[in-house]
Amino acid sequence: MRRFDTRKFVLSLILDGIGMLSYAVPGIGEIMDMIWAPVAAWLLVKMYPGATGKVAGTVEFLEEIIPGATDYIPTFTLTFLYDYFTGEHSRTEGEEPESLEEVK
Repeated sequence: MRRFDTRKFVLSLILDGIGMLSYAVPGIGEIMDMIWAPVAAWLLVKMYPGATGKVAGTVEFLEEIIPGATDYIPTFTLTFLYDYFTGEHSRTEGEEPESLEEVK
């Protein structure tokens, strides 16, 4: 049976909400994004070790640092779902990995 990490999911929703707060304060949003971009990228790398975290952190950093209408993308939640369905959580208990690379 798959193990759904409710705490990580809720944390992802909260962190996406924080990233979207810059829309609430016109004029200050760009400054908030410049501060939030490296913080959010670092959090993603820490929450999802390996390539998943590095790629998601890079995407989140670029999404936040580039001015425009990209702040609405829920990168934390999308990364959680990607990790849940393709990462270690995607196998059922007792199921053997298909290759040795999955053991790492």
